[in-house]
Amino acid sequence: MSSPDFFGNAQWRKSSRSVNNGACVEVAFGVGAVAARDSKDPAGPRLLLSERRWGSFLRALKHREFED
Repeated sequence: MSSPDFFGNAQWRKSSRSVNNGACVEVAFGVGAVAARDSKDPAGPRLLLSERRWGSFLRALKHREFED
């Protein structure tokens, strides 16, 4: 699903709740996909998910499914 065009034209955004400590996740929304990256390493790896998978990921975060 990775597309150079998607990343080349992406408008990355941080949460309005983000603090300026450099430890943020940025997201970019495209047609049918959502990308995420580490704000400290904008040229580094990116996660690209379908809109459906992104929704599932957010629900899992909300329900704290990734916590120990």
